[in-house]
Amino acid sequence: MITGAAGFAGTYLATACAAAGDEVTALPRAACDLLDADAARAAVAAARPDVVHHLAARAHVGESWRDPAGTLRDNVAMTLNLLEAVRAEAPGATVVAVASGEVYGTPETLPIREDAPLRPQNPYAVSKASADLLAGFYADAHGLRIIRARAFNHAGPGQADTYAISSFARQVAEGAGRIVTGNPDTRRDYTDVRDVVRAYRLLAERAAPGVYNVCSGRAVSTAELVRALGAEHEVDPARLRPHEVMELRGSCEALRAATGWEPEIPLERTLSETVAYWRDAPARGRTAVPRPGRDRSPRP
Repeated sequence: MITGAAGFAGTYLATACAAAGDEVTALPRAACDLLDADAARAAVAAARPDVVHHLAARAHVGESWRDPAGTLRDNVAMTLNLLEAVRAEAPGATVVAVASGEVYGTPETLPIREDAPLRPQNPYAVSKASADLLAGFYADAHGLRIIRARAFNHAGPGQADTYAISSFARQVAEGAGRIVTGNPDTRRDYTDVRDVVRAYRLLAERAAPGVYNVCSGRAVSTAELVRALGAEHEVDPARLRPHEVMELRGSCEALRAATGWEPEIPLERTLSETVAYWRDAPARGRTAVPRPGRDRSPRP
C-alpha cells in the first residue's frame, strides 16, 4: 500500500513495486483523503496490506512558509489517521514512514547520523519531525512495526519545477544561459529518486524497525549544480528563504548496514535526464510527474 502514489517519489515507487511483482494498492488523494480518518481506515481495511509506504504529505518548504498552519495540520493529521488505521486493521504490517532530512535543521556535525537532535528550521520540517516522532510513538506504545526513513533531497525526471534541480533543468531545457536561483551557497545531499525508492523497498524487506537516513552522503551547492548544467546563476531575492540551513549532508551507514543499499545513479545522470525530460515535455503535453508506463521518462 502506497500513500501519495500520484506524487513524484510515489509514482516511481508504485512502478518499482509493480515491476517486482508486488500487488500494489496506490492511494493518491483523489482515491483516499487521509485527512478523513474513516476513509483512511476503510482503505487499509480493504487493502489488508503487508507493507505500507507512507509518502503522502504537503512537501514543499517554500509553501510551508506561506501556510505553516495548513502544512502542520495536514502532515500530522494524515500520519495520525494512517497509523490509527493500520493499528486497527493491519497491525502486523510493516510501515515505512517517510520523513525528511530537513528534520535535523542546522547540524552540530557532518555527516548527520540518525541519533542527531531534531532541530527543524522551517514549518515543513517541523511538520515532518512531528510526523516522524508520531510514528516512533506508535511503534513504542502500540507495537507497530515501523521503519522511519528520513529521506534527504531527491530529484529526477518528472519532478515538479518548484524544486531546485527540476527548476534549473527546465530553465536549461528552455535555453536559459543564466539560471535564476535562491541562495547559491546552500549545500544539499541529493540522491536520484530511483535510488531513493529502491531504498524504501529494501528497508521494508530487510531492515529492523528503527530510523534510517536515505541519502548519498555527498553535498553539492546550488552554484555547483548550475555549473554542472553548463550555465551561470542569477540570484532572485524573492527565492531567498528565511532561516536557511546552509548545509545538510547525511550518513547512510545505517541504511547500508541493514540492507546493502548503495546509490547507483550519479548526479550527472540525474541532471542530464531531468533536462531531457523537460526538453521532451512539449511532445508529451505534460509538465511534471510521470505516470507509470505512459511517459517517455526513464523508469525505475
